[in-house]
Amino acid sequence: MPVELLDKKPADSLPIHLVAKDGLDAAGFDPSILAWANANGFSGEAGRVLVLPGSDGNAAGALFGTGLQENGLGFGTLARALPQGNWHFAGQPAHPELAALGVALGNYVFTRYGKKPGRDLSLVLPSGTDAGRLKRIVDSVFLVRDLVNTPTNDMLPSALEDAVRTLAARHGAEVGVTVGDDLLARNFPMIHAVGRASADAPRLIDLTWGPQDAPKVTLVGKGVCFDTGGLDIKPASSMLLMKKDMGGAANVLGLAAMIMGARLNVRLRVLIPAVENAISANAFRPGDVLQTRKGLTVEIGNTDAEGRLVLGDALALADEEQPQLLVDMATLTGAARVALGPDLPPFYTDDDALAAELAAASAEVEDPIWRMPLWKPYDTKLSSKVADINNVNSDGFAGSITAALFLKRFVERTSSWAHFDIFAWNPTERAYGPIGGEAQAIRALEKVISARFG
Repeated sequence: MPVELLDKKPADSLPIHLVAKDGLDAAGFDPSILAWANANGFSGEAGRVLVLPGSDGNAAGALFGTGLQENGLGFGTLARALPQGNWHFAGQPAHPELAALGVALGNYVFTRYGKKPGRDLSLVLPSGTDAGRLKRIVDSVFLVRDLVNTPTNDMLPSALEDAVRTLAARHGAEVGVTVGDDLLARNFPMIHAVGRASADAPRLIDLTWGPQDAPKVTLVGKGVCFDTGGLDIKPASSMLLMKKDMGGAANVLGLAAMIMGARLNVRLRVLIPAVENAISANAFRPGDVLQTRKGLTVEIGNTDAEGRLVLGDALALADEEQPQLLVDMATLTGAARVALGPDLPPFYTDDDALAAELAAASAEVEDPIWRMPLWKPYDTKLSSKVADINNVNSDGFAGSITAALFLKRFVERTSSWAHFDIFAWNPTERAYGPIGGEAQAIRALEKVISARFG
């Protein structure tokens, strides 16, 4: 369950004392606390929690190690180590909002299939924090995690549509959906081709919110609810996490929830091409040439590079409106993980000002991202002898860059566009969350969008 964030300190609230590495002696604790800490080998190591016993046998407080340099999201270990009850920081954290956010995020448990919820904790917010904003962020991150963690039998394209409609109803947004063969009639041929082999029809989900005359912000999220690889089938081991291949869609929905919850002055549009890349008699094939909404033709070099296809049609639609900001998010390439690992999503943009804003926001809110180059000479790697472009590069090098260059072909009119190649998954337990689905880059994006359009 979410940590309850309190503005006022209850009478029974217990203190959390922040202790730097090897800082016990300088902290001014009474001898009994020092003796207890020494007996338990506590010396302020980052993330270490030591509960202090009271004379009645209950907890009287806790020590929290901040290490040599305080990490805001590292406070998440408190959520899993503190006894239930009301707690407050005895001293002001260096980054109070991030410290509170870390505790709240660290209490997440995916409960849909029977797991018990997290501890019943309340945290008094440090001074200088915005309770409403924190709650919006926590709720949005939990939404992303829940969507990504849900297995495909309960998260096919129709179920993803239901999730969008639920979010839209909460904020008064409108939703339009183009399903099945109507995708062909309305000129979304690549979305149709990728998803037509599934028993759950492909669709383009289109959410809109906000004043029509406000600056346009459009988010596009890859909604591949499961990816077999198609006829270029993945090995079994590579399919184990493919429920998370709609992580781009989940993350743009989380970002949309933050934007709508804050009532930002934007005309928000969220486009999600929702498909299952399944195998059947009518599956698209290697060597096929697909038409696109943009008018380009695409030769299929590999059916396992399907995400860029569905994004291409959605980006072409988004680009027709020339929004002030266009962002797409996708669990697009393994190459991005090879280059930067699971924790550091690359992003691509030609807008240097946007890149600088994103880098600054990333550092400020501890939401790591890293700019990668749209290296134009690599465009030739996507050449085709029979079509305008191939969906995969010819030599296997620079896979994340060439995927971004493929997407760029579908964004010509919009001046400020960024592509995020995210992982959407924690492969190991973090202080701020367990193994499983994860929100990536959306807190940094929320910071930039709020600054630009708030």
